[in-house]
Amino acid sequence: MQSPVRDDRPGFTLVELLVVIGIIAVLIGILLPVVSKARASAVTVQCASNLRQFATAWTMYANANGGTACPMRLPEFGTGLQDLGQGPHYRPRWADLLGAQVSARAYAKPPATAEEDVKPIENALYACPARPDWKQPRNLSYGYNYQFLGNPRRNSLKRYINFPVKASRIRGADTVMAADSLGTAAGKATKSRTGYREDGIADLFAIGNHGYTIDPPRLTNKSDYAEDNSRTPVDRSGPDARHNKRANVAFCDGHVSLMTLEELGYIVGTDGAVAALDPKASNRLFSGAAKDMDPPPVEP
Repeated sequence: MQSPVRDDRPGFTLVELLVVIGIIAVLIGILLPVVSKARASAVTVQCASNLRQFATAWTMYANANGGTACPMRLPEFGTGLQDLGQGPHYRPRWADLLGAQVSARAYAKPPATAEEDVKPIENALYACPARPDWKQPRNLSYGYNYQFLGNPRRNSLKRYINFPVKASRIRGADTVMAADSLGTAAGKATKSRTGYREDGIADLFAIGNHGYTIDPPRLTNKSDYAEDNSRTPVDRSGPDARHNKRANVAFCDGHVSLMTLEELGYIVGTDGAVAALDPKASNRLFSGAAKDMDPPPVEP
């Protein structure tokens, strides 16, 4: 019987295997943060692109509507329905109105009743890619500078608080149009904030609550608040610094900047809550006039 052939080729020793495994672990440790950083950067860029489209549409809307700046939402009159090119749409919000200008519809079939107004948005343009699941139209991931650009809520005299607003009076390069939004959770300490509400039910502590509006940095006891049923300092809304402690901010002239809340004029406490009445806060980048001004009061 022929004896088996011996394989005298050298193999890996245990020490060599451990060295290779160690090198691979080090490489993974180096590459993962790089990949993570690249992905975060791509998300930030895509978010800025989304907001830039809305900012471009802001000027288009004004040109198509006699120079009137886009309101937070269409005023409450008649049935509240408007056809944006797809049939009746119940009280379109600013994002719906601007999206229609660039043929970026929020829905294949828009909500035609108040009951349908909670249906999830179907177009990815309307959600920051860092918050892709924020599809509720009320709790949008982008918020509008409604107090200075167009607030069609009515006061006790049935007058609009600040509507219509002439776009020609707005200094576009110095005026925030929209930004990443945290909603009314902005006024709460970070540890007190709760999860996102996909059902659209009002929850003042939930991140993204009433996110389609952002309040300016400095409010007053006479000004409106995003959640008009609770006009209190702790229920103020504000931007979300979701991109490495910065928020993407679109200006009315079409440019987008990555900014901290402090650069926007907000005062943020050590607990993470955004102040509402702090006199050091400034509305210069929100007022439309490039100077610190009080928001329009609810009552004249």
